[in-house]
Amino acid sequence: MKSNSLAKQEIGFKVQIKNILESSISNKLIELGFISGQTIEIVFTAPFGDPIAVELNGSVLSLRLEEAATIEVE
Repeated sequence: MKSNSLAKQEIGFKVQIKNILESSISNKLIELGFISGQTIEIVFTAPFGDPIAVELNGSVLSLRLEEAATIEVE
């Protein structure tokens, strides 16, 4: 399976987190539960595509595309 960022995924697809790239927000993402092996799904996007809402561990969280781009998935 090819790896790419969460920002490039479509609504309804479930993907598994592969890695969090180092950034100013990476520690916060890890604290929220974005860790390798977790399954996430994009459930909503704003009218212009940014931000997106993802479901992780039963919670729906909002991410800017800039933040989602730091999450590698497969």
